[in-house]
Amino acid sequence: MANKNQQETRTTIDELNDSLTSVTEKVQANKKYIVWAAVAVIVLVCAALLYVWAFRQPAIQKGNDAIGQADLQLAAGNDSIALVQYQAVANDNSYDAGNRAALQAAILLYKNGKYQEALNYLDKFDAKESIISAGAYSLEGDCYVNLNKLDDALKCFEKAVDASDENPVYTPFFMLKEARVYRAKGDFAKEAGVYEQIKNEYPQYAGAYGLDVDRYIERAKAQAEAK
Repeated sequence: MANKNQQETRTTIDELNDSLTSVTEKVQANKKYIVWAAVAVIVLVCAALLYVWAFRQPAIQKGNDAIGQADLQLAAGNDSIALVQYQAVANDNSYDAGNRAALQAAILLYKNGKYQEALNYLDKFDAKESIISAGAYSLEGDCYVNLNKLDDALKCFEKAVDASDENPVYTPFFMLKEARVYRAKGDFAKEAGVYEQIKNEYPQYAGAYGLDVDRYIERAKAQAEAK
């Protein structure tokens, strides 16, 4: 019986040794592939670092310097020069400076009555903060209103309302723009509904800004019934 156990133990050890030997042989056989894989990883890391320090960081700094010059021109009242500089940064820089430059260019173009051009730069803008995002949607809606594209304007103002996240100052302001678009479209029932929502959800807004919401609600309801 003891001899049988010893034989079984030896067999198990032999199997383990064979298994380890097999693993060792596979590692040796694949050693060159492991080495090349490690080299490939090192090359990728070096390439990434080279990109960051040789290309990305200088591009970011260049964009920051350029938009700083545009900001100075804007602060000095040189809007036309600032606009050209903002456009250049927005067109040539894909980092934060280029993003903000796109919004600044859109604002100045809107002030100049160039609504479609303003929309083109708003397409380049990607807001990172909710209120700024809401403001950008609102500006987009204003552009569409001036282009007499009321359905597109309404969608933008609805996005502005959502993005402003129930801010007690900005949300009802964007809702007012919604109501005015509904009025321009002749949809007085929806206009009244928006004014009622402002009255119920933001009761302090009307008083703070002298808005006679009840009068607007009555007027819209009367016109809706008369249709």
